Amino acid sequence: MKYIQLLLLLFTGFVISLSGVFANPASDNSLTELDGDPNFHIYICFGQSNMEGASPIEASDREAVDSRFKVMAVSADDFQHLGRFAGEWYTANPPLCRWDNGLTPADYFGRTLVDSLPDSIEVGVIMVAMGGSGIDAFDKHNYTEYYHNADAWQKGLMNIYGGNPYAKIIEMAKIAQQSGVVKGILLHQGETNNGQPDWPQKVQKIYYDILNDLDIEPNSIPLLAGEMLRENQGGICWGMNSIIANLPNYIPNSHVISSEGCSGIDDFHFTNEGQKELGTRYGIQMLSLLETYDSDEGKFGVG
Repeated sequence: MKYIQLLLLLFTGFVISLSGVFANPASDNSLTELDGDPNFHIYICFGQSNMEGASPIEASDREAVDSRFKVMAVSADDFQHLGRFAGEWYTANPPLCRWDNGLTPADYFGRTLVDSLPDSIEVGVIMVAMGGSGIDAFDKHNYTEYYHNADAWQKGLMNIYGGNPYAKIIEMAKIAQQSGVVKGILLHQGETNNGQPDWPQKVQKIYYDILNDLDIEPNSIPLLAGEMLRENQGGICWGMNSIIANLPNYIPNSHVISSEGCSGIDDFHFTNEGQKELGTRYGIQMLSLLETYDSDEGKFGVG
């Protein structure tokens, strides 16, 4: 009798454990409800006025924008002017950063990607940028001191992002991770930090803070950093380019985007054509870092 009872007890335990296996079929390779679609590639874009969009938007820039290229609205003011709710995705018709901004490198970065990637891939950008902002405005810890010492107009720009641009980047990126996967970071900043040799270290801190707060493995996604307007195009911060060139010494997975030949409209800012060319170069660099992509020349494997 005891032997039969023991068999029944063992059988019952086996059934319970087996039911648990079938009730929880997830494995290390399975997706959960919180996993973003791996075919939705998301890029965080931050910086100052050129990333914000200082060049005029032309009529042709608003034509035939592929619906696979999307922008997440960040500023609450965009609803009144563009009908965009913060935290929601929209087809990336310019302006991308805020309702009163112009063309950015992200515009033609995204268009370059969707033109070359398979039709199954969508691309989304998150824009947090402010004209005149030093790199400390985007630092997780140093933004408070920066804000305290900033002029009223600069505080006004930071206030659009709740006074803490870094926190806004993380907030929006976490929302984005519910629908896609962060594949890279785009930066165009340095005019305000022109000539400051510690700029790469400051960018390094921001990069690793972002990855840590988004639970992304260190050095697993690239940082693309654009050069300042060149001297032969009228730029006065061209000397910063030698400092930007040092960035890969601090972030192994960082890549400098050349501004050679990108025309300027003043001492600091690119023309519409200059922004298009610079943005296209960001896109070409990112395509070279992806495992495979399609182009007019066919399908390429990288790495």
